[in-house]
Amino acid sequence: MVDEKDLEIIRMLEENARTPLTKIAARLGVSDVAVRKRLRKLEEEGVIKGYKPKLDHAKLGYRARAIVGFDVEPEKLLEVAKAISGKPEVKFVAITSGDHMVMTEVWARDNEELRIFLEELASRYRAKNVRPAIVVEVVKE
Repeated sequence: MVDEKDLEIIRMLEENARTPLTKIAARLGVSDVAVRKRLRKLEEEGVIKGYKPKLDHAKLGYRARAIVGFDVEPEKLLEVAKAISGKPEVKFVAITSGDHMVMTEVWARDNEELRIFLEELASRYRAKNVRPAIVVEVVKE
């Protein structure tokens, strides 16, 4: 069971996954050994699945970023979702119950690369109702 101290550890790591255990321990009023044990437990239970850096897509050369919603034939849903998940430009894939069956986040070097990806969705994966929303500015990530 996750308690308030676990949640505070998680909040601090979400802000900066490289936060020193001593800093977390000081905030919680416990030892760094206690924090390490809690972290190990959270990892073993699958609450914490991994640690990833936050990336600045523009500084990596990706000038086009889009959230793309689309539909596919229901019997192809999992197959298509898994296939596009393996593409390096696709950063997020979700099967949804909203306006679209699949929502993705795509990072592209430029608008031409994004256009090629969108065309591939329609031609290779038979996606319908492909609706890209170009990300202008990220307020929270």
